[in-house]
Amino acid sequence: MESSCLLAFCLMAPLWAQGINLSQGEAGLPASPLVLYPWRQRAGPSRVKRAWVIPPISVSENHKRIPHLLVQIKSDKQLPGGVIYSIKGPGVDEEPLGIFSIDKFSGKVFLNTMLDREKNERFRLRAFALDLGGATLEDPTDLEIVVVDQNDNRPLFQQEVFTGHVVEGAVPGTYVLKAEATDADDPDTDNAALRYSILEQGSAGLFSINETTGEIRTVQVGLDREVVSVYNLTLQVADMSGDGLTTTATAMIYVDDINDNPPEFTKPEFSVEVLENTSGMDIARLLVHDKDLPGSPNWLARFTILEGDPDGAFAIRTDPRTNDGVLSVVKALDHEERDRFALTVSVQNQNQLHPSAPQATRALAVVRVQVQDVNEAPFFRENPRLASVLEGAPPGTELTTFSASDPDTRQPQALSYSLAYDPADWLLLDSRSGRVQTTRELPRRSPFLQGRWYTAVILASDNADPPRTATGTLSVEILEVNDHGPALLPLAGVVCSEPSKGRGLLLSAVDEDLPPHAEPFHFRLSPQAPQLARNWSLSQLNATHAVLAVLVPVPAGLHSLPLLLSDSGTPRQERAQLLNVSVCPCDEGGSCQASAAAAATAGAGLSFGALMIILSSIILLLSLALLAAVRERCHRRPAHQGLLESSQDDLRDNILNYDEQGGGEEDQGAYDINQLRNPDFFPPPCPRGKQPIRRDTPYSYATPPYPRKLPASPSDIEDFISEGLEAADSDPNVPPYDTALIYDCEGSGSVAGSLSSIMSSLTDGDQDYDYLSEWGPRFRRLADLYGH
Repeated sequence: MESSCLLAFCLMAPLWAQGINLSQGEAGLPASPLVLYPWRQRAGPSRVKRAWVIPPISVSENHKRIPHLLVQIKSDKQLPGGVIYSIKGPGVDEEPLGIFSIDKFSGKVFLNTMLDREKNERFRLRAFALDLGGATLEDPTDLEIVVVDQNDNRPLFQQEVFTGHVVEGAVPGTYVLKAEATDADDPDTDNAALRYSILEQGSAGLFSINETTGEIRTVQVGLDREVVSVYNLTLQVADMSGDGLTTTATAMIYVDDINDNPPEFTKPEFSVEVLENTSGMDIARLLVHDKDLPGSPNWLARFTILEGDPDGAFAIRTDPRTNDGVLSVVKALDHEERDRFALTVSVQNQNQLHPSAPQATRALAVVRVQVQDVNEAPFFRENPRLASVLEGAPPGTELTTFSASDPDTRQPQALSYSLAYDPADWLLLDSRSGRVQTTRELPRRSPFLQGRWYTAVILASDNADPPRTATGTLSVEILEVNDHGPALLPLAGVVCSEPSKGRGLLLSAVDEDLPPHAEPFHFRLSPQAPQLARNWSLSQLNATHAVLAVLVPVPAGLHSLPLLLSDSGTPRQERAQLLNVSVCPCDEGGSCQASAAAAATAGAGLSFGALMIILSSIILLLSLALLAAVRERCHRRPAHQGLLESSQDDLRDNILNYDEQGGGEEDQGAYDINQLRNPDFFPPPCPRGKQPIRRDTPYSYATPPYPRKLPASPSDIEDFISEGLEAADSDPNVPPYDTALIYDCEGSGSVAGSLSSIMSSLTDGDQDYDYLSEWGPRFRRLADLYGH
């Protein structure tokens, strides 16, 4: 038996040496199954027991006869009951499971599913031989199964569309792109041997491909982007060295632009019209054509104005969307100065021309601009116009001629003038010449003056259709005139009779004029009484004050000193004024002694005859004043009676002086209400004495004269009100308008009737308000509301 087994082994030895290939023949196996004895020992004197090295068993992928017998393994040990065979490894009890199986009694190994070489190239299994008891009869041996590749995979391009770029005019052999493909079959076989080719590229045949590397290059000149900008190539790759399976792809080759075409104007001359005085607007578009790639720097144009614009009135820029030249006016044009322009404009690319481009001269075009005439507004060459007039100038004084000019010299037009703003109605304007005169005497103080300036607005209009108007400002300065001399304040005072006592008498002055015709004031004793200088001294303290003092002891009593006061104006105004000084003996502190002692002292210096003359003169003056007051009272009585007889109610009101507040109507000691009920029985009140001057009063303010003279005509009521307002604002004897005044309680009731009963029988319909229109422009609104 051993000799027969050895014979089988010897016959199979050449097969094992070459490797076992189970894919031979149509069936893929020999006619009888292969039987292997992997544990059989070699014959001979060797003492070492070794396992066989079994060559790999090859099986083709995608074998479809399943199950398929691959091989049969056997042990040469024969035991009662037989031998148990098993295999382990990937494809059996390891992933992937279930590919191989073995008959445990016969040792036949089967393939149970189709194989894919691209997933598993080979399988390494372990074979075992056991007895029925599970004891190992032989050492485990390796069993390797190799999957034989078939050309079952097409080659695949790495992308469906390949993209490349090449500049126009490229020389032959210029690299463009590389097409790459892969094949999943065995790279060591022809199944993965790839070859590239171009199936279609058009009639030009400008490109070639390396069949082994897939590189695409140019093969001839003639690439012109302006002719063909994109080339579509159909590529093919095949395995089996070009004879197997194939796949196609697309190659998109873009021809990159170079600046080989200069821009050109669409026509050599352009014409445009523009209105004069127009600026900051586009007036024309210059069209150009460039064959290069739109939007690229090789296509974008740059325009330049070469000639015809010496003053820089025009500008040109490039529209990046259309590549047109946009001509605009940056300075206003004047038709009268220049009515046409001929601009020479050039165009070129932002990039320089490529050296391969044909050299050409720069493109030029002429733009003819016609400036159209429009009606322009007249203008005042001097605006604002400054003028001056002396205060108190008579009506009709010519201030200036405020004339305008019309820039439309080629259009015969006439100008007319009108006053747009004259708040005080002081000016008279000639509508043809623009001559300005005064209509009344201009006051030096008015609410319409800003400082010393009066402002008016004058309009100049042409007679075109529609007319144009210019506005001019006339500022008139009211020049101060030195027409008032300074006035002495105070006119009386008290000084001590001895030089060593007291501080003297502080004198000041006020001037109705304004600087520089006012302070500094100059005080001096009258030179017509030179003897005064021996007893009195008058020293300047500052610009507005001086101090009068005695040089030697002077007798007590009343002394009248003639003084001369002058201002600093041009010409200088000088006023002589009499200062009444009461001289009295003073104590050591400089305070005058009791007035009775002073009066006695003053009387002691006069004789009885002198006193009688003085008293008689005073009585005569008082009699004359009383007679004049009674006469004036008799002349005014009829007007007062007419007012009171028209109403039966009592006319009453409590008019209280703030410096002698009383208790209202209940305080009959403060005011007698009978004077209101029967005013004709009481003489008019005497003027109040000189009021004290506020500390904050400027020295240039003098007490306004009272009573004021009423206007002679209703048209002067505006000036009357304005002068009254000015007199009240500058009165130094009243508190400022923003002073808080504290009033006393005036009682809790009134015995008089209501003032609303006066003339209550008359209605608004019975009144005639037409006279309001005669009171000036400030009462025109009331006249419009209440007039008929």
